[in-house]
Amino acid sequence: MKLWLTSSEIADLALPGMPTSRKGVIDLAEREDWSRFSELCRPREGRGGGQEYHVRLLPVVARNAYLGPQAGQGEASAPAAEMQAAPPPAPSSTRAATLQLDARLAILGALRAFMRGGGMKQTLAISTFAGLYNLGKVEVPAWARAVVGRLSPRTLHRWFSADREGEVNRLAVDRGAGRRGQGVLDAAFDGEIKHFAIAVHSLNDLYTSRHIYDAVKGEFDARVAAAGLELPGLRGFEKRLNAWKAEHAAGLLKMMDPDGYRSKMRASGSYAHLAPHLNALWQIDASPVDAMCVDGRHSIYVCIDYWSRRIILFASKTPRSEAVQLLMRKAILAWGVPDAVKTDNGSDFVARATVRLFARMQIEPIRSDAFSPWQKGVVERNIRTFQTDCARMLPGFVGHNVAQRKKIEGRKAFSQRLGQENDTFNVTLTGEALQTICDHWAADIYAHHEHGGIGRMTPFAKAASSTRPIRTVDADALAVLLMQAPDSQGYRTVGKNGIKIGGFHYQPMGILPGERVFVMLDPADKGTIWLFADESLDRPLGRAVNGELAGIDPAELLAQRKALQTRIVDEQMAEAKAMLRSKRVTDRTVLEHRMAQAAAQAGNLVPFPPRSEIHATPALDAGIEVAAMRRGDAPKARPLSEAEQRIMAELEAASVTAAPAPSNVRRLRQHETAQQRYRRWLELHERMEAGQPITPDEAAFYGGFAGSSEKRSLDPLYQEFGEAALR
Repeated sequence: MKLWLTSSEIADLALPGMPTSRKGVIDLAEREDWSRFSELCRPREGRGGGQEYHVRLLPVVARNAYLGPQAGQGEASAPAAEMQAAPPPAPSSTRAATLQLDARLAILGALRAFMRGGGMKQTLAISTFAGLYNLGKVEVPAWARAVVGRLSPRTLHRWFSADREGEVNRLAVDRGAGRRGQGVLDAAFDGEIKHFAIAVHSLNDLYTSRHIYDAVKGEFDARVAAAGLELPGLRGFEKRLNAWKAEHAAGLLKMMDPDGYRSKMRASGSYAHLAPHLNALWQIDASPVDAMCVDGRHSIYVCIDYWSRRIILFASKTPRSEAVQLLMRKAILAWGVPDAVKTDNGSDFVARATVRLFARMQIEPIRSDAFSPWQKGVVERNIRTFQTDCARMLPGFVGHNVAQRKKIEGRKAFSQRLGQENDTFNVTLTGEALQTICDHWAADIYAHHEHGGIGRMTPFAKAASSTRPIRTVDADALAVLLMQAPDSQGYRTVGKNGIKIGGFHYQPMGILPGERVFVMLDPADKGTIWLFADESLDRPLGRAVNGELAGIDPAELLAQRKALQTRIVDEQMAEAKAMLRSKRVTDRTVLEHRMAQAAAQAGNLVPFPPRSEIHATPALDAGIEVAAMRRGDAPKARPLSEAEQRIMAELEAASVTAAPAPSNVRRLRQHETAQQRYRRWLELHERMEAGQPITPDEAAFYGGFAGSSEKRSLDPLYQEFGEAALR
């Protein structure tokens, strides 16, 4: 037996607990770090390279399955495997190839025994053994001789070399494999005939081979004839159809029976890692009971603890969120608070009231994907157990399906023929009686039956074996959390008449009109509702009472509300009234504070000078001169120098001799502005700088204006803004 195996060979063996793909084996070797056992890993010889692993690296179960009875004897017993059959073939091997492999291994086992006993060289031993085998002198199983009738030394030597090199699969030969799958039905038109036949069968599995064969002939007969081919007969087609059904068994089952595929063939896992202890994970689901009650058909809600497999049942008239909450209340009071609860996406499980309950209890909600019941398969299986065990014992049992229901209805027809009175389904059970029976069945029957999923223990014993403390809650506090909101929202705004719910007005004590509150109904008292700040229920605000429903005089209740409201309003306004009485707040308070704030704000602001133009009129110019004289700012002429006096004398003499010609120009402005005087001074200054002569009047103005305060005030503006300052 080969003790060193490659990853592909390990995968092909399909040993228990081992991957069935080469990549899966490689990943397993990396995860378990097989390479650290250097004496059990070695490079593979021959073309392709790779690694070989000793069988001692395999898990115990896989190693025992491979080595068989000698698994515990070590390598020393390996020679005893000479006459053993071949290891399990690869999944793709055919029956003929497997038979050839087993026969050749049996012959090689006989050859090794012959070589040990004869003491001959290998070549001579193989040649002699082949001759004896052909003469019928070698003892081998009859089935092996039927498969291999004659041998040649060359063939036997090739088998021996393959076995010695560990390439046992080379001995599995199917001479018909090369032709198989190449016929008209499989290969013609890229396999279209094959897929057409499979599609017809998947549409209706009651079709016979003849039905499908006739459909294939009608669809492909002309095309096959045009290609120069011929369809086989009905018998040949039936053989291939059966082979196709076996080849596509999983796919056909998934198409024709999805539920059967999920229960029989779909890969499934375990949630054990999510439920390591008691109350770690609960699963909840519901289903109509296969029994009728006098008040109609009920639904059964099942809650199961994954770790212990114990269950609690709750019967409800209709699927609703209240039933889920009452089931949770029942389970929590009996078992304690769970860490997580898994449900599907039913409306009763995703309702806001259910979500709020999980949030308030700090329970993690886990929802399975839509149309994926296998994700909560434990509770699904327990519902089936309830239906097939408990429901069958109920008086109003109606059957699990239409066929069973027809049988039950047939009893009535038979009893009527005998003249006997017979209620078809014997409907005598009430909803309360159904709940009582469900509780007794869950606690007294189911809880004490062994369960394979928990190591053949009973759910009762499994739960009792837990040493982990459970988290309990106060029953009254839990009842408060289970109060129902009056509708999907639960919010109300307090009005002057109170809070209206269902046509009744409830008088809130201590809550003023206009305040928005979250309302919860008290299941034990219809005349009382409880008020909270929001749906988290973290801040209770009190309660509101309806006098009619609570048996209290409405007038007295209203008087109490008014008195309490007056006291609250007076307490709220007490400080404000005190400020008014002390004159701290008067009718001038707002005006005074606003004026003070405006003054403080204005003192902190410096306005940027806007772009402006001076508006000048003769009257304004006159006013400017008068104002300057009143301030004493009128320009004063400075004493002239000797040169200026000489120039002035010359100018005066020239003006006497040549009087100016009369002019028709009349000045519109009689008085110059400061900006005009400044501009005139600039013009004179430029002329003097250029060496041009000026008149005595111009010289007098030039000298007097140069030292005036008016020029000094305009100088910085002109330097900063230029001509814009003189407009």
